Amino acid sequence: MDEAKLLSLVSELTAAEKARLLTGADLWTLHPMPKIGLRALVLSDGPNGVRGTAWDERDTSLLFPVASALAATWDRAAARTAGEVFGDEARRRGVHVVLAPTINVHRSPFGGRNFENFSEDPLLIAEIGAEVVAGIQSRGVAATPKHYVANDSETERLSYDAVVDEQALREIYLKPFERIVAKASPWAMMAAYNSVNGRTMTENSALVNDVLKGEWAWDGMLVSDWFATRSLEAAALGGLDLAMPGPKSAWSDGKLAEAVARRKVPEEVLDDKVLRVLRLADRVGAFEDSEPGGGPSGEARPVIRRLATQGFVLLRNEIVDDAPLLPIDPKVAKVAMIGENATIPVVQGGGSSHVSPPHVVTPLDGLRAALPDADVVYQRGVRHRRLLDVIPRAEVADPAGEGTGIRVEYLGNKGEVLDSELRGTERLMWLGGLPSGAKELRLQGKLQLDLGEHVFGVNGTGRFRVELSGREVLAAGVVRTNGIDDPLGGMLEPPEQRFNVVLVESDLDADGRAAMTVEFTPQRPDALVAVGIGHRAQEWDDASELAAALAIARDSDVAVVVVGTNDEVETEGRDRVSLDLPGAQNELVRKVAAVNPSTVVVVNAGSPVLMPWASDVRAVLWTWFGSQEYGDALADVLLGRAEPGGRLPTTFPAELGDVPVPLPGVQPVDGELHYTEGTLVGYRAYQDRGVNPAFHFGHGLGYTTWEYLAAVAEGEVVRVKLRNTGDRAGREVVQVYAAEPLRLAGFTVAEAEAGAEVSVVVDVEPGGEFAVGRSAGDLRIRAAKSP
Repeated sequence: MDEAKLLSLVSELTAAEKARLLTGADLWTLHPMPKIGLRALVLSDGPNGVRGTAWDERDTSLLFPVASALAATWDRAAARTAGEVFGDEARRRGVHVVLAPTINVHRSPFGGRNFENFSEDPLLIAEIGAEVVAGIQSRGVAATPKHYVANDSETERLSYDAVVDEQALREIYLKPFERIVAKASPWAMMAAYNSVNGRTMTENSALVNDVLKGEWAWDGMLVSDWFATRSLEAAALGGLDLAMPGPKSAWSDGKLAEAVARRKVPEEVLDDKVLRVLRLADRVGAFEDSEPGGGPSGEARPVIRRLATQGFVLLRNEIVDDAPLLPIDPKVAKVAMIGENATIPVVQGGGSSHVSPPHVVTPLDGLRAALPDADVVYQRGVRHRRLLDVIPRAEVADPAGEGTGIRVEYLGNKGEVLDSELRGTERLMWLGGLPSGAKELRLQGKLQLDLGEHVFGVNGTGRFRVELSGREVLAAGVVRTNGIDDPLGGMLEPPEQRFNVVLVESDLDADGRAAMTVEFTPQRPDALVAVGIGHRAQEWDDASELAAALAIARDSDVAVVVVGTNDEVETEGRDRVSLDLPGAQNELVRKVAAVNPSTVVVVNAGSPVLMPWASDVRAVLWTWFGSQEYGDALADVLLGRAEPGGRLPTTFPAELGDVPVPLPGVQPVDGELHYTEGTLVGYRAYQDRGVNPAFHFGHGLGYTTWEYLAAVAEGEVVRVKLRNTGDRAGREVVQVYAAEPLRLAGFTVAEAEAGAEVSVVVDVEPGGEFAVGRSAGDLRIRAAKSP
């Protein structure tokens, strides 16, 4: 539809109808406008997968590697593929606008939401982000780069003022958005909660009207972050186009139309916003003559698996018995797999990016499937999660006899049952509150349990009453005490109340099951409600479990220790307070390595952690939050079926004191967050201070070796020749840096058979001298100037 036709549609609408289009009908959809043939636009989170309009484990979505893992591929084609599958999934789920990608900056490793962002470097962010945007939009779905701008911390994220000098703002924080606008023309963008230099981003005319829409000539639609629209006139005049969510917002209930009528907001400003919404609607096919599409989600499994392997980063791989420890010989007889994350892996971070995947392949399941003739033994070793384990669904029978899971009943004011449904056993969430009229929940299940002592826990904010085998075992109010001031607080870090129960024979029925009933009255039934049940059989004995883990490690050919963080350590709504692995995982690694020299440490984390044991183990594989196919992808790389193709998109510190933006650098003071480091972010800061990190930006080993033969700079390209000097085919990320001061100038992927030479052309930002190599700390050759 051409612009003239869109403008004519705008002219057909009354001021009230125009204003109605600019605020949500509910959490995820816009109002339809039948008189101009416009259906309701559907928006959805998010960066890890397309959740749709519900937060329900029965309505599953593909789960991709997190953004940092995708950036670790340093591969534009991989990013484009990820975007295309995102777009297919959105169309399959009837979503017009995907609220992704997140293109804020890894300003500090303490950032709680870093996993959802690509990198510390603006060029890498922009190049990978542009391909994701282009891939999504190639399927007729809008991408929404976010959060514009300087939304790089989670502490006081709803209100802090980022105080940033002009040079840093332009070179580091605006640059990814500017480049993505120029390269991929995103159809939508999201304004952040925070302020920049004194003006909240939903009212920041200088950065929206003057820069984004003016200087960059961007013609898309700017949507607020959810509940971030704080004003009527200032937001309308500041360049915001859509206030979400609805039905209540600063612009709803006729307030925006009245402001236009009173000339507080010029009608031409209103018309421009409506035009942008209609332009978006036309691009995504939301007018009546378009049809949704998309393929079956199962077809994406091998793609997601391959993307995961391409992002895994081999940090260390030393010689054991005349050969690198990895890959593991597929004829290995016995492998010990140790660690909580081997069976309870973290495949996504906490917060609004969360989706419910159709399945998750655990590292233990993946390795056992890949080694059917080997003895793959497992021991947990240590515990590090705050909450008790989720009870497996297979172990909970529906009292109504309809299968497995928790029977949820919705109760009214007088305790009457309004509705009932069978749900899973994971923590259950109702993002917009309980269904209409429901004030209380009753959760019921018949649990397969052994006799003896058990520890149970309920988590959520409200009043609990629990019966087990007909006897009351808990009656308590549970409240949050950590002071998280966030709309998602009840989901991000729910309080847990534990209680012990001793089961005797009379507590179990003929099938060995005990009936559990949990009555839960949420503190706010009309707001986000989250509730869960956890369990641990008997008392956990740390010493015995660790001893058992060391015994299997000592008796195995290879020990694979899977350590990591979890979705409370790395989450939206809260920055990290430590870079240590939670719990006693460092001790576990040290002790396993001491009894088995062939120890591989697999790190399942979304952001850097300190690894004080790194030089004491022979192999370290960084695997991020690795998607629904995590375990199979891990087995592919451990056994050499796939190359660990990743390179670090962010610098990993060796010591806490080396971090360029340490605590309290992500914590505002009196509401202000000062970016005092200026442009010295990540590897730039390490070079400026002459500090060596544990692992440099761009580092990653792969399973072969490379020799850099020559490099020549010709205007806006650098031509590089290199040779694969190893004994297998491989993949190399060729990185070009401006030499002084050190800045990433360009990159590309090279592939070659063993012994073969290959030449690549790297697009660069022209000017100055260039150095070429494998990372910011491993620059092999200088690029000669072309005569």
